[in-house]
Amino acid sequence: MIVGAGPGGYVAAIRAAKLGLDVTLVERDAYGGTCLNYGCIPSKALIHGSDLAHEVRNAEHLGITAEVDVDFDQLVDWKDGVVDQLTGGVENLCRAAGATLVEGTARFVDDHVAEIETADGTSTLAFENAIVATGSRVLEIPGFEPDGEYILDSRDALDLPEVPGSLVVVGAGYIGMELSTVFAKLGTDVTVVEMLDDVLPTYEADISRVVREEATDLGIDFRFGELAADWERDGDGVVVHTESEDGPAAELEADAILAVPGREPVTDTVGLDAIGIEPDEDGFIPTDAQGRTERPHVFAIGDVAGEPMLAHKASHEGEVAAAAIAGEPAALDHTAMPAAVFTDPEVATVGMTSEEADDAGYTPAVGQMPLSGNGRALTVEAPEGFVRIVADEPTGTVLGAQIVAPEASELVGEVALAVERGLTLEELAGTVHTHPTLSEAVMEAAADAAGEAVHTR
Repeated sequence: MIVGAGPGGYVAAIRAAKLGLDVTLVERDAYGGTCLNYGCIPSKALIHGSDLAHEVRNAEHLGITAEVDVDFDQLVDWKDGVVDQLTGGVENLCRAAGATLVEGTARFVDDHVAEIETADGTSTLAFENAIVATGSRVLEIPGFEPDGEYILDSRDALDLPEVPGSLVVVGAGYIGMELSTVFAKLGTDVTVVEMLDDVLPTYEADISRVVREEATDLGIDFRFGELAADWERDGDGVVVHTESEDGPAAELEADAILAVPGREPVTDTVGLDAIGIEPDEDGFIPTDAQGRTERPHVFAIGDVAGEPMLAHKASHEGEVAAAAIAGEPAALDHTAMPAAVFTDPEVATVGMTSEEADDAGYTPAVGQMPLSGNGRALTVEAPEGFVRIVADEPTGTVLGAQIVAPEASELVGEVALAVERGLTLEELAGTVHTHPTLSEAVMEAAADAAGEAVHTR
């Protein structure tokens, strides 16, 4: 039995079924989970639409002038079509693999029995092994609980009937910055309130700086070091009251509030107490290198199994757990787990930072290539950003990368492969890259780390 048909659960179901296991996949909401329905896919669809509108509106210096009218309702419809195509594909793939799909909510009754609540009533399901893949949900800020009208969460923001004239965004993490960028490019006046002192607070300062400066150029206003304390209705809009360490700070007027402080694992719906599993202090389910919990026949994957909360991590864990249950050799390795933020420019990382490498006992060698020296970056008007490669100086082994660039989410794949396979700076820098491309910056950064750069000082 697999509980949850998100990127972890549905992949585990397909893999397990293809390995000859009798699989029942239980999903209470929508196949594809949050990622395909309310997160990764729809947000990237809207990012694409907003990018097109913004580029055309701001191309006069290239000799290109056009009137741009964004029919947001039609853009949302197109986004929904993309989502429907992918979620329908997930369902078809699961059925084709031989998995049994059940629309309902699963809750453990004992070690080998679950209660399944569906629209037709309640039944029980006996299982030999189980995978918990229930994902995560939006954290709620006390006093700012989403109502779909004045207080929006990320899911609400993706289905608005029209582009809001103004928004106060609470939270400058990756979700807040991605959605702030979308709406700013569509013409919304965006103000971001963040308790900490910069955007993307879990990233290195030079990464955050590039994203913040580009967002500021889009017209996004930032209120760092401030807390969204409370709010009130004001006609057809809202007023947000913020506080700093010194007391009341600002009163911000807007059409609505987008509250995106982060996400938390969903572990309270599946009856873990009935089988003796207790989440840790952060709400995650502890697992071993195969995704196995303290109950050997119960596995946990994806967001419920711990950070980082990434769809591709969930899928990888799903494949490993399915293989382990089928008796195949498999183990998790998050060393080369890439991550991306789809801001403007994009941010992508994999492996270790220089500081992390130092803490791990390596002698880090760091190379960096600024995009201002990359021909392709200049031709697409994206000179801000860089590619940084971190390696072990004595051996030259590539340990990680931090990329701030257009298509960083694509560029990081090359370095992820290098980290996964233990490649060296010489091998990465010695691989001929097509010119002119952004990927040349990866090659140049590797050469810089090896002390052999041509296009950096």
